[in-house]
Amino acid sequence: MPPTFEPVLVKFWQELHDVQFVWQVAALLLCLALAATLSWYVRRQLNLAGDATGERRFAGLLRRLAFPLSALLLVLVARWSLNGYHGISLLNIAVPLLTALVISRSFAYVLRLVFTAGGIASVFERSISWLVWGGFALHVLGLAPGIIAYFDDISFHIGKQKVSLLAVGQAALWIILTLLLTLWVSRLVEEQLMGAQRLQMTLRVMLSKLLRPVLVLLALFLVLPAVGIDLTALSVFGGALGVGIGFGLQKIASNYISGFIILLDHSVKIGDIVTIEKNTGELNKMTARYVVVRSADGTEAIIPNETVITSTVINHSYSDSRVCVSVPVQVSYRSDLDTATRVLLDAARAHARVLRSPEPRVTITAFADSGINLELGVWIRDPELGGAALRSDIYYAIWREFKAQGIEIPYPQREVRLLGDSAAKV
Repeated sequence: MPPTFEPVLVKFWQELHDVQFVWQVAALLLCLALAATLSWYVRRQLNLAGDATGERRFAGLLRRLAFPLSALLLVLVARWSLNGYHGISLLNIAVPLLTALVISRSFAYVLRLVFTAGGIASVFERSISWLVWGGFALHVLGLAPGIIAYFDDISFHIGKQKVSLLAVGQAALWIILTLLLTLWVSRLVEEQLMGAQRLQMTLRVMLSKLLRPVLVLLALFLVLPAVGIDLTALSVFGGALGVGIGFGLQKIASNYISGFIILLDHSVKIGDIVTIEKNTGELNKMTARYVVVRSADGTEAIIPNETVITSTVINHSYSDSRVCVSVPVQVSYRSDLDTATRVLLDAARAHARVLRSPEPRVTITAFADSGINLELGVWIRDPELGGAALRSDIYYAIWREFKAQGIEIPYPQREVRLLGDSAAKV
């Protein structure tokens, strides 16, 4: 046996040719079979409970830990039962390996909470799980000290400082673990913030956007000195980054700064009906770099935050969501003006989107060349649906009632006079 193996593995090697070893194999196989059956039953019950239960965090963790936890408990019971009657070296090896499997799957579940589910996330999750389990297995087999010493012997110099490959690996491991823990904590806090109904939506969005980078930066400031990296060495990099932002990334930096200004001054918020340049619609998303305006026809305009800051923004629902929609109509001079006004008001009141208060109103705007110009003003509370469909419905109702009442919509008219010969002589 190699001298680096642990005593438990040496004892296992000694008991390998003993008849009692068969009892350990049988007990281990029985424990694994019972654990697999119990795991199948737990998964089946979770599936029968429906998707709502399957999506819960506890249910997701239980799916992953059902087999290793039940197998670990059964092996512990079997080791306690055989102790004193048979050798238990095989079971002594199985216990830490199953414990490592529980830890690795729990760590993989934390990764699933941090990252969104997908192909890359699944591969990364499985890789980390196998790395954690492999590290425990090497420790149990006694191979870890030799591997650690091997990587410690591989070293190189950075200036006057000697750095080993083991130190680099340890630093990377601690940094990754700290960042994963920070991202997980920030995600949990973000969920709590977004669910806080007492806070305004813009304040919740602003805090959630600021939370993650602040926590990550704080975690790096804490972990980098702990792994032996001097923070003053990053001052040169920070200066270079500042110059790069000042020259090459000024537009991006401007958009991000403008995004935080928008979130702070509450000039616009999610759900407002706005007009930004030529885009009119509902503002349904705000990020640190851009806002999204969804128009009535379903198209979405992605507008940089700098444009919102520097250009004129018409907020149709800044203090009140009600807006006035005008419907211009022209009638001939021979028409009864009172009847035309009544028809316009009745058509407006009959529409479901028109508010009763303020009431619709008809005004005379001009005595034009061909007829009298009237304007029907109606108030609505849902400007995000647009005014084109509303005008179309009201125009159709007006046209139908005008025909029934004999009210004429005039054509463009011109009066031409021909002078006779006598007039021409004069």
